Amino acid sequence: MADGITIAFGPLGPVDHGDLVVFVGDDLTLAPSVLEVLGRNVADLIARAAPSERFKGKSLSALSLPAPAGLKADRLVVVGLGSEADRAKTDWLALGGFTASKLSGRTAHLALAVPGMTAANVADVALGARLRHYSFDRYKTKKKPDAEDTKLTALTLMTSDPAAAAAAARTTDAVADGVMLARELVNEPPNVLYPEEFARRAQALTELGVSVEVLGPKELSELGMRALLAVAQGSTKEARVVIMRWNGASDPNETPIAFIGKGVCFDSGGISIKSAGGMEDMKGDMGGAACVVGTMHALAARKAKVNVIGAIGIVENMPDGNAQRPGDIVTSMSGQTIEIINTDAEGRLVLADVIWHIQGAYKPKLMVDLATLTGAIIVALGQDIAGLYSNDDELAAKLSAAGEATGEAVWRMPLIPAYDKAIDSKFADMKNSGGRHGGAATAASFIKRYVNDVPWAHLDIAGVAMSSNASEINRSWGAGWGVRLLDRLVRDNYES
Repeated sequence: MADGITIAFGPLGPVDHGDLVVFVGDDLTLAPSVLEVLGRNVADLIARAAPSERFKGKSLSALSLPAPAGLKADRLVVVGLGSEADRAKTDWLALGGFTASKLSGRTAHLALAVPGMTAANVADVALGARLRHYSFDRYKTKKKPDAEDTKLTALTLMTSDPAAAAAAARTTDAVADGVMLARELVNEPPNVLYPEEFARRAQALTELGVSVEVLGPKELSELGMRALLAVAQGSTKEARVVIMRWNGASDPNETPIAFIGKGVCFDSGGISIKSAGGMEDMKGDMGGAACVVGTMHALAARKAKVNVIGAIGIVENMPDGNAQRPGDIVTSMSGQTIEIINTDAEGRLVLADVIWHIQGAYKPKLMVDLATLTGAIIVALGQDIAGLYSNDDELAAKLSAAGEATGEAVWRMPLIPAYDKAIDSKFADMKNSGGRHGGAATAASFIKRYVNDVPWAHLDIAGVAMSSNASEINRSWGAGWGVRLLDRLVRDNYES
């Protein structure tokens, strides 16, 4: 596992080592089943220590104590659940992440005896703990001497029905692995994760039963993906398009759904070069492609009963003597011509060709594309919510519901004729930039010109995929955003 935690499920019972975590409400009382197993000493210690430590059992608060006499655990951690009203709306992932952040030993045991808690809730606590525990430190050669001694490696969730919790966790484990795969891809430096290497890592999905096809420059040229190739022509790293197919539906011929990701492994801006400050963050301009690969991993690992196409266009945008120029006109795979106004508006060129190919070759029932597309969406929505544009109200509603359920929130933005008119060109069918005003909307309008009658949604994830606001389940620069959202979309609406 990428997070290095072994998770087990067991019944409530005595603990003879590691951290022991118990949960209390604002009345500071232990559940009767926990009290029966651990004894009165634990309850008395909490009651004595809480006032001096100003611990009141509020939701997502914690109290750490030496283990009392008679308890063989190394340390006692008390986590607050709040009032009964708070408990009714508990975010189980956040609870798992918060709890994991309070553990200081290599092993820990969680006594999860919470009224009304289901096996799915227990699995979500485990998922939250795994996601919070993730870190990306493979390039650090000097680590704190005691780091390995205190790093959590084994977590046992003690519950009333361990078998049911373990069964539920088989799904959440698959999702966790998908999220962490997406995080790994976004966090990797661009000299390591260039298009060919990205494609190689996507090919590892074959081990889960995913069919993976990698298209190189020759195949892309034959298909007519000239807009995508124009972005890549300034780099010494060749472009790739990767098409991943998971056929999990009971009917192998069932029409698939399609997820499409922008994968610019490094975006210098090209000839319209970006300013130096913060340019290193442009290694994350492939967050959409990372999400698609992570989602395909999650769906295949949990054997989702659905047919899905995952497609990613992978390029570098660099400014050498062969790079495309402002003023160039390129012809996309659709036959539509594009005047290049700004070479830093490159992601939409990549998506245009990949979207056109997928809808023509695979006739999907719907398409969702994800892209770290514009800084404008960060200005509009900040770094907690992704922008949603769609030509289909039903699909937009399903994505919004999935976002609400997972906490990966989306906000629907308008698509109106004025935005489309803003990308009309004097010299070609369209231009690749409509200027500063409404930049996220005109970019979405550009992509929409490559969508025919297929229900389609575009998620601008520039604010949430990388360097986003920290949460209880994420302390990583690369968030792996969107994997849980898309998995929930599929699970709630499209599995047979």
